[in-house]
Amino acid sequence: MNERDLDKSFIEYEQILEGLKTNFTENWKTKRKPNQSLDDFVRYRTLGTGAFGRVMLVKQKATGVYYAMKILEKAKLVKLKQVEHTGNEKRILECVRFPFVIYMEFCFKDNSYIYLILPFVTGGEMFSHLRRMGKFDEGLSRFYAAQVTLALEYLHHCGLVYRDLKPENILIESNGYLKITDFGFCKLVDGRTWTLCGTPEYLAPEIILSKGYGKSVDWWSFGVLIYEMNAGYPPFYARDPMKIYEKIVSGKYKFASNFGEDLRDLLKNILQVDLSRRYGNLKDGAVDVKKHRWFRSVNWLLIYQQKVEPGFIPKTGSVGDTSNYDHYDEEELIIDKVDRFAKEFADF
Repeated sequence: MNERDLDKSFIEYEQILEGLKTNFTENWKTKRKPNQSLDDFVRYRTLGTGAFGRVMLVKQKATGVYYAMKILEKAKLVKLKQVEHTGNEKRILECVRFPFVIYMEFCFKDNSYIYLILPFVTGGEMFSHLRRMGKFDEGLSRFYAAQVTLALEYLHHCGLVYRDLKPENILIESNGYLKITDFGFCKLVDGRTWTLCGTPEYLAPEIILSKGYGKSVDWWSFGVLIYEMNAGYPPFYARDPMKIYEKIVSGKYKFASNFGEDLRDLLKNILQVDLSRRYGNLKDGAVDVKKHRWFRSVNWLLIYQQKVEPGFIPKTGSVGDTSNYDHYDEEELIIDKVDRFAKEFADF
């Protein structure tokens, strides 16, 4: 795109972004009441597991629509002090609406569990496809990075810090486009926050150094993601997490041999320990990233509108096809007769 067309598309997109932020703010003011229960869904199989529960493929009986049901165990959330994080996740998923960000359709609870009902994304995790391919070619990496750029710009514009960007938390839809998922660490932040959370290889230096941080940490993780998509491995790696942290804080890493000059320059500016020089964290925010020459071929409006042809389409069958997900041992849901944590989850 030439300079004039680029500036025009940025102005047009700014207007779209403002409208999306207004929509988020209005949604935040309105609390939805639960209007579903576990009996309204047929449960099929587990798609993924975590420290606090699991995600299952389900089908809504009334509509026949497939969803991903995130089942969180109240006892574990209380024990691991994750009640506030889960409350944040639920509120945020209720309010966000953006093409490359997952959202919540329904939420309800019983005596033992919290249930978040999300769209089912048939293509599976980016992580699985990246491991299978070894690495993505630069064009595909750029296509994915463009969507993540827009998603981070949207979240930050709404006052949110995501804090857990990594290939495991990015899903690929049947049309080849992305959805960022798992908002357990996402938080509405005005100023700075101090919580240590995230995945070791993707942590920003300011989190490790307990300096207090804001949206800058998402751009650092974005740099790690771009590196890993193009190389097949992250820039900071060691068996011992403390060694990983030492490498991150020093900001020292080596470029993979296949990295071109434009990609190297972008990474130098994003994987930048000095916050006053890190792209995404400067006066123009995401625009500095979007105007970088590595993205010169990207039409940002067409990416947002999902009109760019993807370089990869995951193999999927029917709408309820789970072949892109790993298999897990199934566990029966045991629902207590008494709600031992009614007080802790009164606001859900």
